[in-house]
Amino acid sequence: MRIGACYLGNGNCEFTVWSPTLKEVAVQIVAPEQRLIPMQQDEEGYWKVKASGIEPGTLYFYKLEGNKDRPDPASKFQPQGVHGPSQVIDTNTFAWDDTNWSGIPLDETIIYELHVGTFTPEGTFEAMIPRLSTLRDLGINAIEIMPIAQFPGERNWGYDGVYLFAAQDSYGGPAGFKKLVNACHQHGISVILDVVYNHLGPEGNYLSEFGPYFTSKYHGHWGDALNLDDKYSDGVRNFCLENALFWLREYHVDALRLDAIQGIYDLGAKHFLEELAELVDEFSQANGRKCYITAESDLNDVRVIRPKEVGGCGIDAQWNDDFHHALHTLLTGENDRYYQDFGKIEQLEKSFREGFVYSGQYAPHRKRRYGSNSKEEPGYRFIVFSQTHDQIGNRVLAERLSKLVSLEGLKLAAGAVFLSPFIPFLFMGEEYGEEAPFFYFVSHSDQDLIEAIRKSKEEEFKVFAGRGEMQDPQSPDTFHKCQLNWEQRKEGKHKILWEFYQQLLQLRRTIPALRKLDKKSLEVSSVESDKILFLRRWNDDSQIFCIMNFNDKDVAFTPPAPSGNWQKMLDSADTKWMGSGSTLPDKLTLDKELTIKPQSLALYEIAG
Repeated sequence: MRIGACYLGNGNCEFTVWSPTLKEVAVQIVAPEQRLIPMQQDEEGYWKVKASGIEPGTLYFYKLEGNKDRPDPASKFQPQGVHGPSQVIDTNTFAWDDTNWSGIPLDETIIYELHVGTFTPEGTFEAMIPRLSTLRDLGINAIEIMPIAQFPGERNWGYDGVYLFAAQDSYGGPAGFKKLVNACHQHGISVILDVVYNHLGPEGNYLSEFGPYFTSKYHGHWGDALNLDDKYSDGVRNFCLENALFWLREYHVDALRLDAIQGIYDLGAKHFLEELAELVDEFSQANGRKCYITAESDLNDVRVIRPKEVGGCGIDAQWNDDFHHALHTLLTGENDRYYQDFGKIEQLEKSFREGFVYSGQYAPHRKRRYGSNSKEEPGYRFIVFSQTHDQIGNRVLAERLSKLVSLEGLKLAAGAVFLSPFIPFLFMGEEYGEEAPFFYFVSHSDQDLIEAIRKSKEEEFKVFAGRGEMQDPQSPDTFHKCQLNWEQRKEGKHKILWEFYQQLLQLRRTIPALRKLDKKSLEVSSVESDKILFLRRWNDDSQIFCIMNFNDKDVAFTPPAPSGNWQKMLDSADTKWMGSGSTLPDKLTLDKELTIKPQSLALYEIAG
């Protein structure tokens, strides 16, 4: 059921809000002139009224029990912030130019995660548009936008959103977001939107005053969980499901990324994720374009990504943190926090071969057995990366990989991600070695909440004692330090790295063996003592062979590749890429010992 203010045209608007336990709800119009419109409740707890004399731009609250004015839980625009009135908008007036747009197939997707507020100096949707051509030239065909649901103030990662249907006003609101999506499609770029159904932020969150939107049945990491399986849960499920369809339908978004699904609690007969996947499939079929759902998951549970026909939830793909952790520890040598479970080259080898590293064995950091076997799951079910907003921002100094490893390490990390049989993902600025941090930042107005967040972060960062001073999440300076230095991509080592990424992406697109995300057509092996990994992939007559050296020393090896005319396509040690000079031949000679430079990779393709 559609909820919120639905403008019908000709000054008519239908208001619908779910409040099953309240005795009185009315629409309180506050501008252009004050007016109170009573509502009627149906048997499922929805209060409704169809009103005339309501034009787009009208500001309103819902008056609860005759004495409390609250914004619409399904508000489509909050022009005065999370505590102000909601605004009626006409969602059908935008002139879309993407009629022929059919999206990018998931297995061809190259994902670029970005945060609207720090991607440009202006921090708006429209300010991003001039940069789309640069992303396209790099080889990006999908941007993943961190949450834009209305949050308090102007600075936030987005996971404190409290109006899930409202595009953030300081980013440019609904009109700005539609312009961005439209422009993306004109550039051949899909839009993935990060959405949050495991919790809502604290400030401006009035949902519990409308009804039992939350449950204390579960102890969620971020507070009370959304009520998806307890009494009155039907209305909450509809709230979230309708929100997902809303972004696909009204904003032409191509895919949704679900935040931390381990915090979505549902013990009902049909899990929320399964129902969501079914509805998105139905929407895709009805609209003639495939829309996708991806998920962040800390479960290592293949049921998340398996089709519902074999007992899965039907989510199209999920983030694979195991790949990141295995790669990060080899590059940096870090062994604290969850990194203590990683550090061996054989773990990265397993991730290349299967997906999950932890597939049921004991994980020291978790103090339990963890994960399920992902060997049979296709490569396009996994999204892999060397950096994300989380992996950067959840460090006391919020260092990107560019501050932790050398240029050689950055090139090696990129090669591991883009030559894998999985969907590659990069975080904004990674492609040119951006060195600005990505701290956690907020702009709340509640002083008690601000202090609570500071103390929470201080506690979280105790594990980094002695490594640096925590930045104040509330300070504008903390936010400004995170803005990209976009022009760096044109100079020095940054330009070299950008071109290296571009070359990797071009090879991925043009070599059939790399383009097909098939773990069955793959061989991978490693030598633990040398920290060297060998990867071979093929697709019909196309074959590639890659050597990755994670050692900080030269490594001698004998190529374990089959016979053939192997021609070198890329070598990160070449002086072209600011390397010290390659020691590997242009044509691979089998049964002969060769030497590869420290922290470098070389890619060979078999010539036809």
